[in-house]
Amino acid sequence: MPLRNRVTPFNEIVAVADRGLFMGNRGRLHEDRREPVRRYRVRQWITCRTEFKDRRRELMTPGEYTELFFLDEATALAAGHRPCGECRREAFTRFRAAWSRGNADGEPVALRDLDARLHAERWEGWGNYGHPRRHRAMLDELPDGAMVAIDGEALLVLGEHLHRWTPGGYASDPRPRRPAGEVELLTPPSTVAAIAAGYAPVIHPSARAA
Repeated sequence: MPLRNRVTPFNEIVAVADRGLFMGNRGRLHEDRREPVRRYRVRQWITCRTEFKDRRRELMTPGEYTELFFLDEATALAAGHRPCGECRREAFTRFRAAWSRGNADGEPVALRDLDARLHAERWEGWGNYGHPRRHRAMLDELPDGAMVAIDGEALLVLGEHLHRWTPGGYASDPRPRRPAGEVELLTPPSTVAAIAAGYAPVIHPSARAA
């Protein structure tokens, strides 16, 4: 039975067998049982490598942070995470610089301010009493790597197509990126601005193969 530790672009934590390309955390979400009992504990939601310096962890160890998994970085960004400053230092540096260009006219941004902005954009309310915040955007203005929701499905923006997200990869039936119009935006707006300013998230190879 797979653990409930996989995050969807809708910011839902689900149980699926597929592991994904990235790990991450948002604090300790579980207690003694290996089951999340809260949606987040800290406001620093990060995306990590699945392997780093030969470290080994037992998933959902009591008292430790809860390991979460994502299909790819585009999924993690849609859920409101950012690159880890330790195991993904180079990506973190690029993301922070692009976020500053896209949101602060290139002025260096304090990490606490970046995290606070992301949290305000991704979550409404407090903890289990809140829910993911949604935004609206014009489809034809979104950069590659952003994710949107249409008819209840999560879709990756990539080139002239929209790729339907599934836990195991992107479906092999991409749809045209039209008609242009307003859509529900899953990726936080400030992260979209960082992508537009040059940050290229890692995308699962199934999207390129479609």
